[in-house]
Amino acid sequence: MDLTATQYRDVVTYVENLYEGNLDSGSLTNISAIPWTDWMEVWMQSLNLESNLDRDCEISLRLTGDRQMQILNCQYRSIDKPSDVLAFAATETEIVLPPEMREPLYLGDIIISLDTASRQAQSQNHSLVTELAWLSSHGLLHLLGWDHPDDVSLNQMLQQQSELIQLLRV
Repeated sequence: MDLTATQYRDVVTYVENLYEGNLDSGSLTNISAIPWTDWMEVWMQSLNLESNLDRDCEISLRLTGDRQMQILNCQYRSIDKPSDVLAFAATETEIVLPPEMREPLYLGDIIISLDTASRQAQSQNHSLVTELAWLSSHGLLHLLGWDHPDDVSLNQMLQQQSELIQLLRV
């Protein structure tokens, strides 16, 4: 198990790599070099302008494979197949804390299947790192309350993801 925590001004990102699949060593090296905390920090600073989130935040990011993702999908969504990303928001409503409580706000968990991400990257003809940026930004938006129940909201979310990815210059 690989667990790291890095503190930045606004975001603490816990990255847990539980992947036990068959990705090649080059892909695994690229994944371990991803500056996840930097990505989340850039995105949260960008999104703070819109969401007015003025406190430190914590996010958990778990990297896993299709087998574990299928178990989670079955358990929480009654879907017996893997997916690319799951997001479990810590809260479904806005919590108002007194100003003197400056504890970081735990936003929730993002779980990404590296197996599915790898297949999608190949089918989209872009790098695995780009696909992981896409999936992690999608998960973050879900933690912040975004959803896509219809085509209009899906297109808005995809546009926001595209803007977040552009900030990274991946």
